[in-house]
Amino acid sequence: MRKFACLLTLCASPALATGLQIEVAGDANGTVTIDLFEDVAPQHVERITTLADEGAYDGVVFHRVINGFMAQTGDVEFGKIDGGDMSMAGRGGSDRPDLPAEFSDRPFDRGIVGMARSQNPDSANSQFFIMFQEGYFLNGEYTVVGAVTEGMDVVDAIKRGEGRSGAVVGQPDVMTEVTVTE
Repeated sequence: MRKFACLLTLCASPALATGLQIEVAGDANGTVTIDLFEDVAPQHVERITTLADEGAYDGVVFHRVINGFMAQTGDVEFGKIDGGDMSMAGRGGSDRPDLPAEFSDRPFDRGIVGMARSQNPDSANSQFFIMFQEGYFLNGEYTVVGAVTEGMDVVDAIKRGEGRSGAVVGQPDVMTEVTVTE
């Protein structure tokens, strides 16, 4: 009987996280709340929430910000504000293996959060981006992991980068704290 009770109550697997809360500082100041789509991209959501729980995203800059397109962050290897040389920001990831693509029919609308990757569709790791406006050319090419539910005004205020690459020059905006919400 005791074993049966454990199966029903104590041994249940924990509920998946449902979102992120990101504190942003710099040109933009405030909180961005993101609803994560566990049903659409479970492996990517697990990666993001694990890194957030570990504090890996705290102090990471928005290194690539293209006006009218998106703001990219999440380089936990080279993108730390206190890491010194920011010239490598955007080239790193976590110490975990890259993830296989989890493409879906969710469109890249304004406020959608997608996983950044190289040309290889199965190369997403820790970096993600938030759309300033729709970018349907990304549909079926990048993994959608969530959507901003509050704080798009904060996203809209993130310091823009320069040139076609959107590299941020000078002091970039930073995710000061990223927490998982339920």
